[in-house]
Amino acid sequence: MTSSTDTLSANPAENLNAVLTRVDAARKAALAPAEQVRLIAVSKSHGGERILPVLEAGHRIFGENRVQEAKAKWPHLRSRFSGVELHLIGPLQTNKVREAVELFDAIHSLDRPKLAEALKAELEKTGKVLQLFVEVNTGEEAQKAGVAPKEAVAFVRHCREALRLPVAGLMCIPPVGEEATLHFALLRNLARAAALGLLSMGMSEDFEAAIRFGATHVRVGTAIFGPRNI
Repeated sequence: MTSSTDTLSANPAENLNAVLTRVDAARKAALAPAEQVRLIAVSKSHGGERILPVLEAGHRIFGENRVQEAKAKWPHLRSRFSGVELHLIGPLQTNKVREAVELFDAIHSLDRPKLAEALKAELEKTGKVLQLFVEVNTGEEAQKAGVAPKEAVAFVRHCREALRLPVAGLMCIPPVGEEATLHFALLRNLARAAALGLLSMGMSEDFEAAIRFGATHVRVGTAIFGPRNI
């Protein structure tokens, strides 16, 4: 099996173009793809020198895992490039909600009532409009965040109806070593049951499979930027 890093260029912009080509091919090959697939270039752990070529190539949708890391590098980059859309794809602590709402345009990790309440309070206070995704722990892994599949629809309903939160979709990270398409199919079915239109699923190794199952947002880091600087 070919790894996502086997054919990487040293230039992230070239890798971006290759990934965009693969996204387009996967959409064309899928029986029922989403009307649009948005590529989130996951820049976590990469500095400005790796992100700049992707910005200069015209890409504007990026993902980060940590509020503090994003806060340290994105205000400067945004001052140079207009139209940047920043997605938080990692866990969010309630004490970071204020900063997250200020910095991000979308949050993919809404996963518990306490966080939902904190987001409601901050959004009401600021008046900012965010796109929210409920994270579903499709593998029911004890070490992972996310709502259990059997609780997902009810949690979405609570967030939307009781708290009036702008929940637009679901997100998942399939367990390592398991068949990812089973988790993509489960997430798609849960989204349909919850009447949600957006699906954030698929990463460097499996985003083409996710597109076959209707992904609207794919989160690709390694295939664009190379291995993370840990």
